[in-house]
Amino acid sequence: MNYHTVAFEASYGTPEQLPPADRPEICFSGRSNVGKSSLLNKLLGRKALARVSAKPGKTVTINFFRLEHIRLCDLPGYGYAKVARAEKLRWAGLMEHYFQSGRDIRLVVQLVDMRHPPTEDDLSMLHFLLESGFPVCVALTKSDKLNKGQRAAREAALKEELAFLPATVPVIPFSAVNGEGVEALRAAVEAAAGGQENGKETGENT
Repeated sequence: MNYHTVAFEASYGTPEQLPPADRPEICFSGRSNVGKSSLLNKLLGRKALARVSAKPGKTVTINFFRLEHIRLCDLPGYGYAKVARAEKLRWAGLMEHYFQSGRDIRLVVQLVDMRHPPTEDDLSMLHFLLESGFPVCVALTKSDKLNKGQRAAREAALKEELAFLPATVPVIPFSAVNGEGVEALRAAVEAAAGGQENGKETGENT
């Protein structure tokens, strides 16, 4: 897959704005400030295709990027406590519409900060995706911020924290700084994009 061909396509903030899907989609989900924009930029070999912000809750729209025959979808981050209730409800409505509108979602890359246990929102999202039958890959972000001892401790803890995941779900330590996990995540994306039918319908995620 030629990642140099990727281009920003559009942003949508309400269910009514979302156009029908006309190609397979790979989406990226995670809490606010987990590093989705940094991951996308590193994955795609671009410095500023997805906007990176130190301020949580910055991404409030679904941002679409076109890449060859697929579309990458950067979903708005969840779990930022200072977001107003109305904004949380808007997010919930947008996400519900996105996931329930029959789109050809080939893979959901769920980001979890490797330094900390998954939040309740992270676990709820993972359970929702699994119960809904969406193919899932977990990217453990910010792996470079752990020293050797901290990493060993977190890896051991994650085996318990994510024990409910099927063995078929890839769990990939990822760093936007040193590139750890980039090739593994690209392989997961390309494998998901290569099929001719939705994995949700064909059982490719089982």
